Amino acid sequence: MISITYNNAAGAALAAVSDPLEAHLCVEISEGDRGGEECIIITCEPHSHLWVQLDAAIMPGEIYAPTGRIVWRVPFGRERDAYSPAVFTEGRHVVSARLMTEGEIGSRRNLACNPADVRGESDFYPHSTANVETRGEALFAARNVIDGYRVNTGHWGWPYQSWGIGGRADACCTVDFGREVEIDEAAVVIRADFPHDAWWDRGQFVLSDGSEIDFTLSKCACRQFVPLGTHRVTWLRIQNLSQSPDDDGFPALTELEVYGRDADAL
Repeated sequence: MISITYNNAAGAALAAVSDPLEAHLCVEISEGDRGGEECIIITCEPHSHLWVQLDAAIMPGEIYAPTGRIVWRVPFGRERDAYSPAVFTEGRHVVSARLMTEGEIGSRRNLACNPADVRGESDFYPHSTANVETRGEALFAARNVIDGYRVNTGHWGWPYQSWGIGGRADACCTVDFGREVEIDEAAVVIRADFPHDAWWDRGQFVLSDGSEIDFTLSKCACRQFVPLGTHRVTWLRIQNLSQSPDDDGFPALTELEVYGRDADAL
């Protein structure tokens, strides 16, 4: 059973719905409901894979729910900077969640993509965290690298959200899958608002199995694929990012994709 509830800022449920396989919740938002504490709560069986779309202005994507409970706080204030301006504005909105099929779970796909990922602690996966986010701003948060957007020719405001390293030479970003997966390839999308942006010419992936994989990058706006070999892991970290000596701008990571399959489905 999948249940979806929308709670307003006062903690009252504005709307709720349940369905065995696929739930759609329509909720009417007024200006008085937008006080910074609204949240969507989705419950399901533990270890479920759900295909979720939180709003028409947010991409749909896969969520793995190990505890069977997902709490997503509606972005408010400056947290909205990394989202479309249409996300949960006053008016009517739809939240959808369905169980993924065995075929979908067993397919090779980008296991890192989660448009619903949140900053800080999370009870659902994949989840991205980092040791630095430029000025602590949502527009440069780690979650932005797995939100599904590869739009990278600008550097301010949606849809140009990215992970900013705040000038840290030891900056690193980790994607936690929440379960064991088998991966074989990654893709890196650097922010490419040249000449404002600098670029990294090399970096390193560290995997939870102890593997370290060095890679090189080019100055371009396209996805740059990195073969990883076959590894069973629970997380992947990108680190040791070296800025090209030819540029003195601001490097940033727009998107990080990791391809493979769920280990349990193999």
